[in-house]
Amino acid sequence: MPIHQYGFDYLRDNLTNSISGVVQREHHYAIIDEVDSILIDEARTPLIISSEAEESEDLYRKFSGVAGQLVRDEDYTVDEKLKAISLTDRGITKAETFLGLSNIYTEKGIKYVHHLETAVRAKALFYIDKDYVVKNGEIIIVDSFTGRLQPGRRWSEGLHQAIEAKENVKIQKETRAVASITFQNYFRLYKKYAGMTGTAKTSSEEFFKVYGLSVVSVPTNKPPQRKDLNDFIFQTEKGKWMAIVKKVRELNQLGQPVLIGTVSIERNELLSAYLNREGIKHEVLNAKNHEQEGEIIAQAGVKGGVTIATNMAGRGVDIKLGGKEATPEQMQEVRNLGGLFVLGTERHEARRIDNQ
Repeated sequence: MPIHQYGFDYLRDNLTNSISGVVQREHHYAIIDEVDSILIDEARTPLIISSEAEESEDLYRKFSGVAGQLVRDEDYTVDEKLKAISLTDRGITKAETFLGLSNIYTEKGIKYVHHLETAVRAKALFYIDKDYVVKNGEIIIVDSFTGRLQPGRRWSEGLHQAIEAKENVKIQKETRAVASITFQNYFRLYKKYAGMTGTAKTSSEEFFKVYGLSVVSVPTNKPPQRKDLNDFIFQTEKGKWMAIVKKVRELNQLGQPVLIGTVSIERNELLSAYLNREGIKHEVLNAKNHEQEGEIIAQAGVKGGVTIATNMAGRGVDIKLGGKEATPEQMQEVRNLGGLFVLGTERHEARRIDNQ
């Protein structure tokens, strides 16, 4: 069962009016797969059950237009780490002029200020093909840790509606949270819990400090054959892309399969454009075509194959050398060429995600 379902079942159990509507038993013991992803990466991600509130489409469109006129570092400042913006005096004055107000705080109060700040956040901090995609006229969130689409999930406090206005799609009704819990708090309901993952060692201190859990390393069945090379650092981003294309061409001519990791859909498609320009045949895997994920990844080890993927291809994926239908001779041929060459285009926020 998906891990989110446990949290939502718990919330629904606390909203039900009768004992017959309760689906969960007491929380005795939990074993969590990919435990670092759940208890660290997504630990503070709230699971929210919402109800529909009133519509206010005109305000979202109006403030999206205002935000479009404001200039970064002049009218507002951005804190990328905290995902926050702060309007400057100049920005507030400019917004008041666009709105025909002398003082937004006294004339319209906190509602207008909230709409203004939310519209600026949508513009400055949330990017199409990185944080979300537009699909069938809807804004669908992209999970920053897995690179997968999250249909049905919506940002709260009007942010989702502000992004819908920014992208000029139909604005859905506002929602109001009626129940919420984070993964961190949900799993603390269990008397005992444990988990498994291949990338927990670098976060052992955090597991112990936050959850009181020790990390035990289980040796691999056979000695790892992977060779880890040093990073290359480039003065310009264009120089980096050109170097990647050059390396991929060299490997492709030898026949060695290449898997290239990118941190976002935007970078994924940018690199694809570079490879297309050089005439290098390749497959692209990101949240936009996740339906073909299994097929694309299964063939990533075929001789001469080039695959560009976001980190959605990182967890729980096995790549067979020579392709999924490979004979022992074909597997050995690829092994002799050096096996699968994995090329990371940049570092992720957490070393564990790089290790995947």
